[in-house]
Amino acid sequence: MFKRIWLIFKRDLKVNLREAMPLYIIIAPILLAVGINLLSPGINDTTVNVALIEGENIAQAEYFNNFAHVEAFENDDDVKTRVMGRDNIVGILREGDGYYILTQGNEPESVVEYTKLLKVFYEGDVQIDTANVQLKEFGETVPPLKKMLVNMLLLMIPMLAGMLTALNIVEEKSDKTLSAINVSPTSRTTYILGKSLMGIFITLATSVACIYITGFFEVNIGLLVLIALVSAMLSLMVGFAQGLNSDDVMEAAGSVKLMFLPMAGSVVGYELVNEGWQFFFYWSPFYWAYRANNSILTKTGTLGELLLYVGIIIAICAFVYTLMLPWIKKRLQ
Repeated sequence: MFKRIWLIFKRDLKVNLREAMPLYIIIAPILLAVGINLLSPGINDTTVNVALIEGENIAQAEYFNNFAHVEAFENDDDVKTRVMGRDNIVGILREGDGYYILTQGNEPESVVEYTKLLKVFYEGDVQIDTANVQLKEFGETVPPLKKMLVNMLLLMIPMLAGMLTALNIVEEKSDKTLSAINVSPTSRTTYILGKSLMGIFITLATSVACIYITGFFEVNIGLLVLIALVSAMLSLMVGFAQGLNSDDVMEAAGSVKLMFLPMAGSVVGYELVNEGWQFFFYWSPFYWAYRANNSILTKTGTLGELLLYVGIIIAICAFVYTLMLPWIKKRLQ
């Protein structure tokens, strides 16, 4: 049995690495993770950009770099050209014994005032260590936007794995090999497990890769993988159903895309709906997976709480599995 499961997995792996669409589905989460890592701002990022002359006043540049994005240029003309760009950037140039602030004129007032204050603080030698102020914080150490995007990516990966399963089933149907199961030593259960193995492998591998790419090194990877694995159960079953019910690749891919609707609804429900009304989303395994991933990414959830979420996801998926398994086996006849 295990040998046949392994053979089915190896065949799917070779096919998926050869065809364009399955290969894109495998690579897409990695590309999205890189994009999230490059584009999402950090929790302490500033939107103020300052242009200075390179090497002119190193102490000033170092001071400004603590509070703003500093860009260095070789001469005044380069600074003026940069300030005339489409984005908001303020230049600080020397004039006689002092400096003046160069603006294009359409920058937000807050950016200009912020730059003025930085210059005043630098001239007055105001340092963070000597400031008469206490810092109190809510304890948020993870960029909120980045956390939400990574969480959504972790939910999307199992659905892409389900789409991959559907494409593999359609490929089997087009090659006229699906009906051969009935006259081979491979049982339907073995075939289902073998076809599911590719989706499970892709889910686990890409989830771990995306976590490391986006910089969440210190979270509990084991629990995240567990959440991804139980979330993949439902997606793989839907992938089987849509693959058996579709006649071509585009039809299968379009059908599986419907799974994005409950996922998007679950995310919106958790992020925007008052907690007292979120019970309307309790039926969705994506809601519980998103909630569990959020607790793991912020490192605020307890082990008991996370295991409860896992149990709820398994129960929902097992219920759907029980309903769909007879239909899937019938379609394999």
